[in-house]
Amino acid sequence: MLFDTKGHSFERQIIMLNVRWYLSYKLSYRDLEEMARERGLDVDHTTIYRWVMKFTPGLEKAVRRLKRPSGKSWHLDETYIKVKGQWKYLYRAVDKEGNTVDYLLTAKRNRKAAQRFLSRAIKLNDEPIKITIDKSGANTSAINDYNDDEGTDIEIRQSKYLNNIIEQDHRPIKQLCRVTLGFGRFRTARITIGGFESMRIIRKRQVRAEGNTSAEIFYSVAA
Repeated sequence: MLFDTKGHSFERQIIMLNVRWYLSYKLSYRDLEEMARERGLDVDHTTIYRWVMKFTPGLEKAVRRLKRPSGKSWHLDETYIKVKGQWKYLYRAVDKEGNTVDYLLTAKRNRKAAQRFLSRAIKLNDEPIKITIDKSGANTSAINDYNDDEGTDIEIRQSKYLNNIIEQDHRPIKQLCRVTLGFGRFRTARITIGGFESMRIIRKRQVRAEGNTSAEIFYSVAA
């Protein structure tokens, strides 16, 4: 069971609901604490934080396992995330339909980070035919290195205008991150963003699970 709440003071459904709400909507932990109190539940915001930290990695793992492979034409880019007052880098890719390909939070923005992200994305989704990027030299080198090492011929298309689809897809994740007012630790950022991305994948109906709404799909995955 993904949400094994044995030993917790609150029922499983309450814990799951708070985790889902935090990862899905622009709500702070204190917002959720206030909402719980209005419903007669004495739940401290730090308790909800611990729930998110404990159960999100399992949710992310399940979503990755159930995720359908993306299309063969990718749009790849990285965006900035502040951790402990310093900028870190969130590599992300979507296919031409806007479906999430993969994501990876890294401490640095360089060739090695781009190679790591590309290899992981291909492992999860199989090789693309074409990848659209901006003028990033690191991403270009990573794709060229992969082609050389694997004997593939992935086409590189460099165009900031044509890469607008991934830049627009950054927005919901950035908005959710903004509510956190900055992450205090890299581990916290990685787990939380993994949860944000997992719920986005669920909302895009990219997982093989029963349900008509994102909430129903979430509970199907969690079960």
